Amino acid sequence: MRTRSLFVLLLLMPCGAVGAQDGPSFDCAKAGSTAEKLICSEPGLAKLDRLLAARFAAAVDVVKHLDAGAKDAERELRAYQRGWVKGRDDCWKADDPKACVEAEYLRREGDLVARYMLDKPQSVTAWQCDGNPANEIVTYLFDTTQPSVRIEYGDTIDTGSLTDAARYDASFGRWIEIDGKTARASMTDGTVMECVAAN
Repeated sequence: MRTRSLFVLLLLMPCGAVGAQDGPSFDCAKAGSTAEKLICSEPGLAKLDRLLAARFAAAVDVVKHLDAGAKDAERELRAYQRGWVKGRDDCWKADDPKACVEAEYLRREGDLVARYMLDKPQSVTAWQCDGNPANEIVTYLFDTTQPSVRIEYGDTIDTGSLTDAARYDASFGRWIEIDGKTARASMTDGTVMECVAAN
């Protein structure tokens, strides 16, 4: 009898493992927020949650291996992630909470990949803007679930997500619109710059 019970248990174990792999990175029995409960009920959102958990772990690994300031960088990354979770959980206020949660995950994945260079960029382009070689923007394009960009301008590093066929929206009103070897961008005070690829 004991042998038969053990056999039945072994048969059931793979099914349980597959079920766990289909769920999110957290324990759904402990889901507290509306967003977490939604993620537990939607396989597509659960998949995004697992992906983001892996991206976050990779970003933590990157900052832990920094030559200087690793502890401060890790604390900052974890604090930002906690803030992001609070923002995601505010999606219960949205007209379409599912679409809101999905958008939050897609933006955050792109941000982590671009900010911490977790993947090899599809392309790297230096742009000269308004005819001034010193007025340069460097973009790194990434093939994340929602395509993303890393933008380097002066001493500023920002990240953005593709919002239509050619435009990437970053933070604080920054954006860049790429059309082959030309681009339009706004990095400060809403001023739009005309840029050409320098490489």
